[in-house]
Order: sequence, then C-alpha cells, then structure tokens
Amino acid sequence: MCNLYSHTSARQAVLDFTRAMKVADTIGNLAPQPGIYPDYSAPIVRNVGDDRELTLARWGMPSPAFALKGKSSDKGVTNVRNTKSPHWRRWLSIDHRCVVPFNSFSEFDSKAREPVWFAFNEDRPLAVFAGIWTNWTSVRKVKEGEVTADLFAFLTCEPNKEVGAIHPKAMPVILTEQDEIETWLSGPWDEAKELQRPLADDTLDIVARGSRQDGND
Repeated sequence: MCNLYSHTSARQAVLDFTRAMKVADTIGNLAPQPGIYPDYSAPIVRNVGDDRELTLARWGMPSPAFALKGKSSDKGVTNVRNTKSPHWRRWLSIDHRCVVPFNSFSEFDSKAREPVWFAFNEDRPLAVFAGIWTNWTSVRKVKEGEVTADLFAFLTCEPNKEVGAIHPKAMPVILTEQDEIETWLSGPWDEAKELQRPLADDTLDIVARGSRQDGND
C-alpha cells in the first residue's frame, strides 16, 4: 500500500491541471511537500456546489467499525480498494470524490528494506490520484482529543509491471488526462468506477531509492 508520496508542484499548476476555480484560505502559497505521510495535511481538489476547490485535508479516511474495536483512536485508512463495501459506498458520490495532486509516490521494497519512489520520469510531472473525502469527527490522536476535520484517501488497484516488481499487491489509482479527471469528479459512478485500474506497463520510472522523502534534487 502507498503510505508515502510527494507533492512539489506550484499552486497555479494544480489549478490549471485540475481546472479548480476556488482556493481555500488554508492553502496559502502551497509549499512543496517532499514527504507526505498518513494524517499529514495535503492538497486535494473537490467539488463544492457548482465550483471545484483546491483545499487541504488530512490523509486517512474513517476506519470501519470492526477495525476500531478496543482502540481509543482512529488513525484512518489511507488506501481504499473495495468500493463495493457499504463502509466506502457512502462516499463514492460526486459530492465526496476528489483528486489528490502528486509528483511521485513510494512503495516499500521489503527485500531491500527501503522506500522506492515512482514517477512518470525524472522531472516528476504533476498527476493526481483518484480519491474520496469526508468531514468527520473522531479522535485521530489521543493527545489531540476529538477533532472535526476534512479527511481523504485514494483508491488502489492491481499494480502495473513496474510497481508490481516492488509491491505486488496494489498501486494507487492514477489519473493523467483531463477527461479522466472530469469523469472522476463529475461523472456517474458507472463510468467513474472504470478508472479504478492500473496504469499501462512501462509508464512509470523508479526515480529514487532509500530516501524518506523525494526532494527531486
């Protein structure tokens, strides 16, 4: 599962790529984030009424009830695979879909025991994950107490050849074209669900190994 990714593109690049029309007050100048971990705040683009908004949310959707038995906090679920589950179906409508900007993502190489970073090439061009979001009240961290926050996660699917060589179970659902973004953010579920598929083989490159962040040095 992908529990580490990087976003370093400028704010305007994200707005242009996703055709977002609004910018939330929380965004500011959108500083680069070379290492984004679970529960970090990170940019997403979502539907707000008739507009498309760039905002920040915390990475990790609410966990299913069975996963919280005996626990005093909910760290959240970062990767969503089974969209037929009743737990996730409630957040598959257009109102709860989002896209998550990224430039590279990491999968852990269990043999070499190090992170491996994937991108489309050494320049790390901008793309987005297909995600879902919600506003939720829970205890994310015991020391923090109960909070209400916007939360997000992104979908996963079977890996393509490059990712499967490192992590054979899954890869993030990645959107690279404007029409894919439009379908995910505004299309009926019968069409949007077809985007939950791996990228074509030979699409991604390994651009870094071993680092806990991808600074594109």
